[in-house]
Amino acid sequence: MIRVNLLPHRQIKRAARQREFGLMAMFSLMAAAALVFLGYSYINAQVEAQAERNARLDTAIAALDKEIADIKDLKDQINIMLERKQVVENLQTNRSQSVVILDEVSRQLPEGMYLRSIKQQGNAITLEGVADTNSRVATLVRNFSTSNWMESPSLVEIRSEAGAKLKQNAFSLGVNIKPPKTADAEVANANSPALAGSAP
Repeated sequence: MIRVNLLPHRQIKRAARQREFGLMAMFSLMAAAALVFLGYSYINAQVEAQAERNARLDTAIAALDKEIADIKDLKDQINIMLERKQVVENLQTNRSQSVVILDEVSRQLPEGMYLRSIKQQGNAITLEGVADTNSRVATLVRNFSTSNWMESPSLVEIRSEAGAKLKQNAFSLGVNIKPPKTADAEVANANSPALAGSAP
């Protein structure tokens, strides 16, 4: 019977399988390293891109904050200018107020009475005068009630006084100044003889 020794053949096949396993393991490690490198590169690129976007957003936010501050400063300046404009308009409106008020009082004053004094404190005016009858004072109160420049007339006092020839009624009356409508103010200014005489 012939005996064949297969030990060298098995060793050669085992060594070949070990070499194949080593090569496969090396290729696997290389593939894994390549995948890790690609993944790291991709993640790093995404992080850098997000950082750039964040930087652009920070720059835009800083620019918007500056614009908001500029807008706030502009609003403050606009409010200051509007306040100054309002002051100028009030001065322009009230420039001829005394003349218009005196003209309005003379227009509303009925016949048979005259004034002794006119006092103004703010928007309140106090009139003191003499009338021949009480009805003249009542007419003056009604006239002030429908005036474009006067409002809320109130009779403070009325008393009898003995004059040189006949009996007279001294009165004290309070009335408030009201800002007329634009059209009424223009009509009052146009119809005022005092203003017309002072116009160039």
